[in-house]
Amino acid sequence: MTKPSAPRRHLPTSPFAAPVVPVAKEFSLGDRVTHDQFGLGTIIGVEEGIAMLVDFGSRQARILSPYTRMDRL
Repeated sequence: MTKPSAPRRHLPTSPFAAPVVPVAKEFSLGDRVTHDQFGLGTIIGVEEGIAMLVDFGSRQARILSPYTRMDRL
């Protein structure tokens, strides 16, 4: 089994822009949210910094951090 590789460092002399790391959004238990794929939902579980468990009515989904496709209402 291979070990996960470390992210490549950005060289200051590189002609390419440095990679941008998205900042994780913050949600709390009971927040109403909207998701690009699943629609409207409510946060029913929190795994700090890792994932949110969201009830979308017809299904429950575990949404992983940084929650780029999910917004608070």
